[in-house]
Amino acid sequence: MPHYPIEVRLPWMLMGTSSVEWTVAGRRLAAAAGTVVGERYDANYDVLHLDPDRPLAVVADGMGDGPGSRAAGRTAVDVFVSRAQFDPGSLRAAVAEVQTAVREAGRPLPGLTGCTLTAFAAGPDGAWLVQLGDSRAYRLRDGLLELLTVDHTVAWLGLLHGWFAAGSAEASVASRRLTRYAGHPDEPEPDLLNVALRSGDALLICTDGVSDQVGYDRLASLLATAAGPAAAVEAILEESLTPGDDNATAIVIRVS
Repeated sequence: MPHYPIEVRLPWMLMGTSSVEWTVAGRRLAAAAGTVVGERYDANYDVLHLDPDRPLAVVADGMGDGPGSRAAGRTAVDVFVSRAQFDPGSLRAAVAEVQTAVREAGRPLPGLTGCTLTAFAAGPDGAWLVQLGDSRAYRLRDGLLELLTVDHTVAWLGLLHGWFAAGSAEASVASRRLTRYAGHPDEPEPDLLNVALRSGDALLICTDGVSDQVGYDRLASLLATAAGPAAAVEAILEESLTPGDDNATAIVIRVS
């Protein structure tokens, strides 16, 4: 069963972490997850799931701070976890059910009901990353931190096509315009990425409250030097509280 130590200092710094271990194709995977509220919101609209029984980790980030944001994240994670199996067809089918469920959850609610959905699922045929939105998955391997997922935002498209410069006001506004998300009326499909698991790898799945607030070099350093996944999660979330402008959620998986 997962262990839930909770550290309390100030309300906006409330942090809890959970830890599990899985075995996949003879490899040991140690995983930990945690989340913080930050200073911008009075509640946490991120939702995470770290499964105690099977190699499955999921994070969702609600869009905005209204009732639709809360409903979308909770619905997306609950439906995906209940439906997900460990092959690409089943994962796509699970996301399709998420799309329907999130839209249904939003019908009686004012405003937008939507969220990101990023997941790690591993089975006999390998490990899969599932991606909708701008929550991210990174891999630290041999000292190199790689971004494995693509942000489904207008900002990402703009940077690729040279519409505006990174860090510009235009890029900042465009980063809040998601091109794919759970609850989208056009039911966009997720990206699915098959990833090999190598001893020494560290995977990070996180919301934009981490990736926007903790720089690349700092993320690489924290993942490389932390004593284990729980220590890495706590250090990353602590770092996100320096700006504290958003809910921040991190899941770290180490392979041995």
